[in-house]
Amino acid sequence: MMGVQPLDPNDVVLVTGATGYIGGRLVPRLLDAGYRVRCLVRDPGRLEGRPWRSRVEVARGDVLDPASLEAATAGVGTAFYLVHSMASGGDFHERDVIAARNFAHAMKRAGGRRIIYLGGLGDPASGLSQHLQSRQLTADALREAGVPVTEFRAAVIVGSGSLSFEIIRYLTERVPIMICPRWVYTRVQPIAIRNVLDYLVACLQVPDSAGQVVEIGGADIVTYGEMMTIYARVRGLRRLMIPVPVLTPRLSSYWVHLVTPVPSTIAQPLIEGLRNEVIVRTDGARRLFPGIKPIDYATSVANALERLEIGALETAWSDALITTQGDRPPVVLTTSEGMVIEKRQLTVEASPAAVYRSFASLGGERGWLTMNWAWQLRGALDRLVGGVGMRRGRRDQYDLRPGDAVDFWRVEHVEPNRSVRLRAEMKVPGRAWLEFEVTAAEDGHSAFTQTALFAPRGLAGWLYWYSLYPMHAIIFDGMIHRIADDAVHPVGRLAVPPPSDRASNDRARS
Repeated sequence: MMGVQPLDPNDVVLVTGATGYIGGRLVPRLLDAGYRVRCLVRDPGRLEGRPWRSRVEVARGDVLDPASLEAATAGVGTAFYLVHSMASGGDFHERDVIAARNFAHAMKRAGGRRIIYLGGLGDPASGLSQHLQSRQLTADALREAGVPVTEFRAAVIVGSGSLSFEIIRYLTERVPIMICPRWVYTRVQPIAIRNVLDYLVACLQVPDSAGQVVEIGGADIVTYGEMMTIYARVRGLRRLMIPVPVLTPRLSSYWVHLVTPVPSTIAQPLIEGLRNEVIVRTDGARRLFPGIKPIDYATSVANALERLEIGALETAWSDALITTQGDRPPVVLTTSEGMVIEKRQLTVEASPAAVYRSFASLGGERGWLTMNWAWQLRGALDRLVGGVGMRRGRRDQYDLRPGDAVDFWRVEHVEPNRSVRLRAEMKVPGRAWLEFEVTAAEDGHSAFTQTALFAPRGLAGWLYWYSLYPMHAIIFDGMIHRIADDAVHPVGRLAVPPPSDRASNDRARS
């Protein structure tokens, strides 16, 4: 297409969805390639803690708010559009189209030269599921303003922390005998996350890709059942699959909900798409990007497992705000009328950094230090009623940043060596937070405050709080003392390594 040139490294590249799974990995790749990067985010605080945060420009904006896009797109030549609102509710496809249309027109007004979009693979003439169809309709909406669009279409993306990989991983690891509906035998062409990123970055220097639909996939065409058996072989597991004639997407999504960390609200639209064969039908990727060699599925799995094993998880599917409570802005917590506040304070004979390391590493494999069985039971009950439960764990056991999922909490705020605020995402009749704060006190000691806050919704909320208050009192009282004790005497407990030791470990792993 005429009029589109290879990108000058001095041009500004805009990345939407930088807090998500793909965007969070694309940004450092662009920076390493020498590009100037600007990130469009609704809440800039959610980028804090990313190792590349100081190297990017940040623009606050929302693709569903056209007025907020003007400043974000100013001076941008190329933009990556990596926004998806699947978990926002049943109207996610309509929201996607509206958001894409808003963004495309903003790019047109700003004089943008190209939009690069990652969508879903699938033959549009084959009766695609609503989820897969929405991905392609989003691309159509991006084209409406006349800015050239490069639309990459991919199926299952295999990488540590990816949504599709986590479903396969948990099902295969936890279920030795699998009841397999018909969709398990649908053909698919999975692609490694590193290959996806290869295509996205290389696209900036391939002007002929502008205006093209590029189907991308890995080296293998397999069925979903074969994906699980290959995973099992890589892990040294033996798994038995029993086919059944009928198992609806809704029932399958409930099964995924119970076995994996993925809620049924997210799993169902994905599973409905598994009836569609998603394989590469054109040679555009090979012709336009001859230097990229797709990885086979078994190697992709081995690479993902290796990164999980060493804890080198850059991003995870749960980074995006896809939860049972939706995408809500951080709340300003006050002692306003109707807010229940339970505050505990201790003076700790340890530095603020030591206390911070102790409370900032709660959750995940470390647990919550007091009555872990009760936390696990609460998570199991939450899963039974459709909540997120405890299975999401943590992206990293020691590193914490805004937007991270921590079991059934979401990190709203992090101030290193000072404070952490968590917002509950389990199903409760109201809204709940847990805050930790530490400040320096006299004689090298620390003043440590732990606060539980609950904003009840109606009578059910008040009954919920006071019925559980005796248990909460025991748990929270024990927890603040265990955190303090671990900060003072980490030896013999689940000691948290200081940042200097962590950096040494990371260098050894690499």
